[in-house]
Amino acid sequence: MVQVALVHGIVREEERLLLNALTQHPVIAPRLVHESDQAQITPDNTDCVLIRSVSHHHARTIAFMLERRGLLVVNPSQTIELCGDKIRTAIALEQGGVPQPRFRTAFSVDEALRRMDEVGYPLVLKPPVGSWGRLLAKVNDRDAAEALLEHKQVLGGPQHHVYFLQEYIPQAGHDIRVFIAGGTPLAAIERHADHWINNTARGATVANRPLDEGLRNLAIAASAAVGGGLLAIDVLVSNGEYLVNEVNDRMEFKNSIAPTGVDLPQRVAEYLVQHVGVFV
Repeated sequence: MVQVALVHGIVREEERLLLNALTQHPVIAPRLVHESDQAQITPDNTDCVLIRSVSHHHARTIAFMLERRGLLVVNPSQTIELCGDKIRTAIALEQGGVPQPRFRTAFSVDEALRRMDEVGYPLVLKPPVGSWGRLLAKVNDRDAAEALLEHKQVLGGPQHHVYFLQEYIPQAGHDIRVFIAGGTPLAAIERHADHWINNTARGATVANRPLDEGLRNLAIAASAAVGGGLLAIDVLVSNGEYLVNEVNDRMEFKNSIAPTGVDLPQRVAEYLVQHVGVFV
């Protein structure tokens, strides 16, 4: 039997679905382990660790600690670190030759304003670390940029003084998310919303998106650029070209199983067994 520890903070619907799929798999013996109990996980009692902590910082640190104990961790700490920081993700994608919106980084208000002029308005200002579409701002002109940056400089902590600026890519009411495991695309969805932020946490609806060759190839390249594993890759479309917007290392999928017809928790279980088999 493959001993799998599912490390969690909050137990959401995704974790319940994963635990059920792992329990039903004929060769997996799973157990839930809270973040605060991670010290009990050792190579003697665990073959593979599935990290499902909501907090990026918790997930990255726990993965690193467990790897140092000699454990096989999904996703690896390096992948979590890359995907959890939008600047690092963008640089990894750039180095991997993966198409994405134009971006700039800045570390002061004056530099941010110069970089914004380079990107051009409108643009998107994102916090380097964040999820669920929070604290994103569409900046339409220089006046809005100056006001927004002043607020971040005065009211925000140090994490708000690193600026990630991304080209705004208009979408026809939806974007795309591709689920991928070990370099194999599993399914894709379209996220439809009236708002320019297409995120299910903000009320976007979900529909199936067929995986064409271009979408498959983009997802495979993006996965390779950040180190592989279990990923959800957010994709934009610009003039018929697919662009990677973000890469998520602890994918949320509860709203994507029914529309795609793909049992994503089961596919995660199958991936873990295959992954352990490669390393045992």
